[in-house]
Formats: sequence, structure tokens, C-alpha cells
Amino acid sequence: MDFPALRHIIAQRWQDDLLPALQDYIAIPCQSPAFDPDWQAEGHMNRAVALMRDWARGRLADVPGASVEVLTLPGRTPVLLVDVPGEGAPVLVYGHLDKQPPMDGWSHGRDAWTPSLEGERLYGRGGADDGYALFATVLAVQALREQGLAHPRCIALIEACEESGSYDLPHYIDHLAPRIGAPAAVVALDAGCGSYDRLWLTTSLRGQVAGTLRVRVLEEGVHSGDASGVVASPLRIVRQLLARLEDADSGEIAEAFQVAIPQARRTQARDAAPALDGGLHAQLPLADGLRPVREDPADEILNRAWRAQLAVTGLDGLPAVADAAAVMVPALALKLSLRLPPTLDAEVAAARLQTLLQADPPYGAQVEFQVDMVSQGWHAPASAPWLAQSLSAASQASFGEPEAWIGGGGGIPFLAMLGQRYPQAQFVVTGVLGPQSNAHGPNEFLHLPTARRITEVLARLLHDAGRAHA
Repeated sequence: MDFPALRHIIAQRWQDDLLPALQDYIAIPCQSPAFDPDWQAEGHMNRAVALMRDWARGRLADVPGASVEVLTLPGRTPVLLVDVPGEGAPVLVYGHLDKQPPMDGWSHGRDAWTPSLEGERLYGRGGADDGYALFATVLAVQALREQGLAHPRCIALIEACEESGSYDLPHYIDHLAPRIGAPAAVVALDAGCGSYDRLWLTTSLRGQVAGTLRVRVLEEGVHSGDASGVVASPLRIVRQLLARLEDADSGEIAEAFQVAIPQARRTQARDAAPALDGGLHAQLPLADGLRPVREDPADEILNRAWRAQLAVTGLDGLPAVADAAAVMVPALALKLSLRLPPTLDAEVAAARLQTLLQADPPYGAQVEFQVDMVSQGWHAPASAPWLAQSLSAASQASFGEPEAWIGGGGGIPFLAMLGQRYPQAQFVVTGVLGPQSNAHGPNEFLHLPTARRITEVLARLLHDAGRAHA
């Protein structure tokens, strides 16, 4: 491999060919079905799929046997499948093209659906999460072929409901199983990076139980002077119920939702911490004076990746402060998100949580916890020697720094499913979502130098996989 030539090809194509197509994709408001139930009638999803399909077909038109096709099972969101022949067992590269809602708060004239190129940052919804994946994969294959370098069969699978929980993906994996075969490696480009100066590999992702907690004490609102001290407020009961799960002082979650953290992951957290430039909290838009939950950067990594954590993400039943009257509200509903350790059985955790919150309600109040979503966590298998060597060499060549291994705090639902289906496969989970990139929020951006380097890493990985499994 002539790496300087490879780098030149990738940089030039990113600028001249890939970037304009990616900007066109960002401009399409193809929200995931959970946020746009009328996605079929709106047509935005199909526009995004067609854009990627046509772009990939144009770049692979001269590759013998290559195919680019859109698959649509009845009643399902579409999937884009790119299949490039090669030597040895296939490598499956995953990405998604559906997006989160636009959100308020975009600054300096930016907008979710208006791509904005500012220096080395491309602002707009979906570029980093995770629209670049298809383009980078095709470009990596192109760069190898232009040097006449071998690569394995490369299959890119781009789904359209990841942001809704990937509920359609298992049906496509079943449908495509005979065609995909047994991948030697699965590559996901939908993860984060702790900084932009090195290759970050995701070793685990947390599971999640999300649900709605409802508490009712009255049939209608009552003057607070009459009710307080006679009836417990629904907020008081909510506080008592949440205290069963979370210690209000420390934030520690009940032991039933914890696991033993593997020693290897503790060691990797200690090794990765110095590269985080102040710790994970330094990457967040903290209010002035706020202290992090954990002061030690390595422990902060483990707290985000391996320890259960609770967030209240929604609340119904309380009026706005400006509209508040002297009334005890009759009921409250809270949306709860319980992040789970990667190896904890999420279905078991959901049942435990429901029992914990509903059993013996304080004061006999009406209490219900409805489980809305269950997502299994994921823990990467140990890396084979060829893969560890490839990733180490790629990080040094592309970033000039050693790679770092870290657990992720979020979830990618399909990884647990693919891990069970392809137990023999190696997994590489990486991405471009670094400090302040703000996926799902306002001012989401793609850091272009990192995206180019990830494309270089993918090209090297494909080449090394082909040699290892020829």
C-alpha cells in the first residue's frame, strides 16, 4: 500500500465528490419513523435512499460484479445494499440514513436541513450520525482498487430506522442471510470518538429500558391549601418511587441493575483517560460552577459505560411556572430512561424495574410503570491479532497517535443482534461523533478531518481483512 497516495485520493475525493453529495443528503429531512409516522407519504426517506443509491452506482459502475440496490420488505422501511466482490470472507459495513428531529437552538444562522460548511466542520442533521458511512465505505473501496490492492468482499448495509430502534433490521438480516453468509468482520461507523486526534474504538454499548411512570392521587386538581398535609402530592410519591431505584445523594442505582466490570475494560479506561483532555465532562456544555459526578477521568469513563444510570427525559402534569396556581395537581407522568450495563439482560432488567416501581405503592396511590422500549447492550469480543495490528497501524498512520479503546454510553440496537447472529465475526465500532459534535441536538456537525481519516482507516482495515482471510 502506498499510503500517501491513498491519503491523497481520499482527501481529493472527499472534497470534490463526496462532500457535495453529503450536503445534498443533509438537506433532506428524512426523519426516522418514530418521529415522522407519515414518512412514506412524505417521501423524504425514499429521496435519501435514491440519492445514496445513485451516487454509489456511479462510483462502482466499472467494478465487475458490484451491485447497488434498494430492498423494501412489505410494511418496512427501505434498506440500501451495496455488494462489491472481493477475495475471502466478507466484511459487513453498517450505517443508517434516518435522522433525529431538527430540534430548536441552532445558532449563527445554522439549520438542521441546511448544510453549513464552516472551516473543517459541516453542520446539519445526519452528516455525522451517520450519513457519511455509505459514502466513506464506497470511497475506501475505490481508493484500494485504484492502487490495485486486494480487498475482501465488501457489503455495505444502510438501514432507515436506526433512530427508531432498528426494529426493521432483523427482518432484513433474515431475508439477506443467504447472500451475506458469514462475515469475517462487522464494521459500524455510528459511534463516537473521545477526541479528534486519534482512532477511538468502542468496546461496549449500554442497554436501555425506557418507560412511562404514572402516579395519580386525585381525580382532579384541588386547592393546595386544602389538600397539602392531607394527601401526599404526586411529586412526593414519585420521589419515593425513584428513591427505590436511585440514591438521591450519590446517584448509585440499585444493585439488581449492576454487573461486575471486566478488568480489561478498567485497564482500557485508565489508558484512555489521559487522551480525553480533562475528562468526559469537559466535552459537555456545563452550567457555570457545576462539578462532575466523578472527579477521576477513568472512573468517569466506567460510570458512563458500565454502571447503570437513570435520566428523567419527560414530564407531564405540571403547568409551566408562569401558569402555576395554588393547586395540587392530581397526577404526574414521567418518561424514564434507565441505561444498563452492556452485559445485563435488558428484558430481565425491564421486568425488575416494573416490579420495583409498582409494588406496594406509597399511600395506596395509583402507580403504573409502562415499559415502552427495551434495548440490549453489547460487549465486543476480543480482537484477533490481525485486527489489533491493523487498527494500531491505521491509527498511527492516519492520526499519528496510538488508538484508544473506550466503552460507549449510548446504544446501537443492532449490534447485540448481529453479535448473536455472527459469533465468529470480529467487530470494529468507531465513528466521528467527538467533542461538541452534538448528535441529536442543535448544531450537530461532522468533523471533516476525522471523517477523512476514518475513511483511510476503513481502507486499511479492508485490505488487511482480505489478506488475513484470503
